[in-house]
Amino acid sequence: MSVATEQVLVVKREDMFPDGAWHGFVTENLERHQKTIRDKHFFKPRAEVENDPTFQQIIPYVVFRHDDRYLLTHRLRASSERRLRKQYSLGVGGHINPGDLGAGDPILDGLKREWEEEVVYQGTFEARLLGFLNEDSSPVSKVHLGVVFVVDGDTPTITIRETDKLAGELLTLDEMRMYYLAMESWSQIVYDRLTLGA
Repeated sequence: MSVATEQVLVVKREDMFPDGAWHGFVTENLERHQKTIRDKHFFKPRAEVENDPTFQQIIPYVVFRHDDRYLLTHRLRASSERRLRKQYSLGVGGHINPGDLGAGDPILDGLKREWEEEVVYQGTFEARLLGFLNEDSSPVSKVHLGVVFVVDGDTPTITIRETDKLAGELLTLDEMRMYYLAMESWSQIVYDRLTLGA
């Protein structure tokens, strides 16, 4: 689906941050934030909101873990999001589209569809909410709000679906430290959170 025609789920910034925007990773009031998304969301053309910070595009973001290793992906030159090319990511995520509302929960339904588009994984899939992520330092992050989940896999067998766009491997937090400066900003924040225990 092209950016020109894609409809994405958004929430007005003033509804998401009634007391002013917080920065970083939050683990408090998670139910209230989820309720705001469920009650106040609507869809707009992605092309209209990509550079408009008055709307927050909601991005479910899944961190995959097996034992003490995490899936670290690397966006290749063919990646559709040109602003994030060549960067490393600790999460699999993407926009929520109108077709994701079938089962009644836009966040979880969008998360599952995006997950299945990005990776091939046959193990159990139970996503546990870790927190919400807001980071206003770049044009990309300023218009997106991350809803961060962790999936504790029962098998390490996971592969990237679109290998022309993405590469990936399972690494411990210590092993991936060398890639920290090349990670997208959200992944750096999630990495910092995971090192505290999650």
